[in-house]
Amino acid sequence: MTHGEGAGDDAGVTAPRTLADIDWARWTGVPCTLVFVVRGGEVLLIRKKRGLGAGKVNGPGGKIDAGETPLAGAAREVREEVRAAPLGLEAAGRARFQFAEGYATDVHVFRASGLEGTPAATPEADPFWARLDAIPYAEMWEDDALWLPHLLAGRAFAGRFLFDGDELLDWAIELH
Repeated sequence: MTHGEGAGDDAGVTAPRTLADIDWARWTGVPCTLVFVVRGGEVLLIRKKRGLGAGKVNGPGGKIDAGETPLAGAAREVREEVRAAPLGLEAAGRARFQFAEGYATDVHVFRASGLEGTPAATPEADPFWARLDAIPYAEMWEDDALWLPHLLAGRAFAGRFLFDGDELLDWAIELH
């Protein structure tokens, strides 16, 4: 998961401790993508090599470039991070992340039905396939265990998550 500067970083503002402490009507976060390629009882995951969350397991993704659609950004990020192109890419949900320290990301989450090419390690990520019944949630961000099962089951979702560092303080998920 990529994190960027966002809401709540004004000097003198008390750090949020619950979702209710955040003005979600005015909230903004860095637009990002996250992609989970699901095929044959497995999901493509990566171990992130650098940046915030380095060492954690997640799906490929990152910041959406200026002028880029979320779908185009999702496809580009998969190609950059694992050297393969996602097939059957579809929007699956949205996750808004606020960090008590001030970072915020607005993540467009996608599901893909396959890959063109073989995933390969890059300076960003080490890709691997995990069985759907053996996803390493203990090595992922804490929120992933709350919403990833919905994505894997084909249910659209919208989530809001508040973190203090690696600690999940509060969350809410709506299914669509």
